[in-house]
Amino acid sequence: MSPPELLVLGDSLAFHGPERAEPADHPRIWPQVAATALGGRVELVAGIGWTARHAWHALTHDPRVWAAMPRIDALVLGVGGMDALPSPLPTALRELIPVLRPGSLRGGVREVYLRAQPGLSRVFAALPGGGPVALPPRLTISYLERCRVAVTALRPDVPVVAMLPSVHRAAVYGGAHAGRAAAERATRTWADAHGVRVLDAPTLVAGHVLGGHGNPDGMHWGWEAHRRVGETLAELLRGEWARRAPEDVPASGPPVVSSGGHGRTTRPAGLRS
Repeated sequence: MSPPELLVLGDSLAFHGPERAEPADHPRIWPQVAATALGGRVELVAGIGWTARHAWHALTHDPRVWAAMPRIDALVLGVGGMDALPSPLPTALRELIPVLRPGSLRGGVREVYLRAQPGLSRVFAALPGGGPVALPPRLTISYLERCRVAVTALRPDVPVVAMLPSVHRAAVYGGAHAGRAAAERATRTWADAHGVRVLDAPTLVAGHVLGGHGNPDGMHWGWEAHRRVGETLAELLRGEWARRAPEDVPASGPPVVSSGGHGRTTRPAGLRS
């Protein structure tokens, strides 16, 4: 049996530690923690501020993903958390700020927006529905489902794991996070309907983040949170592989049955060997 390989599509929570963004092969970020616990490796494709829409774009445009597809034993959709963050300015307009010219205009617009964002986020959060977010739940689920269908069409034996949106105490958003609950409900409903396993990141990291033990920015995690998430993901995948094809569990040590989410019960064509 060959060691398992994970494909992780993620946002900055996948590679940002207690002080700064880290390289994709840093041993303490949660994708690498999971891969190490499984005795395998991970292909991490991620970016700062990525939403589920960015994950879909990477899946369809990044040749690293295409090259990894024949080898992967699991797809981890570590996106969706950024989608639920307040976005006082429509996302399409906000993402145009980096391309404004000249540089003085770009810098001025960015400074004004960052100054206004905390207060506007709090004001909008008080409105019915919690105000605009980076990506509405219906679109988040639409892009997650596109990712799931695209991968399982090629690799029907591969389990899919989705991460629930994390918590934050970030001053840049005024501490507002009114859209998180709706995003979590939508993710759980979609996951239950399609046999996607759920990685409950907020439960694992809430005390860490809200207690001020993570990155000073109030959003990204410290190493203890990365460890919890990575080890929990490894346990979840061991259990999923064991349920799908007990005789074909990748070489990652004894299976550990996880209680979270709902896995598909159909027998796959068999994991690679």
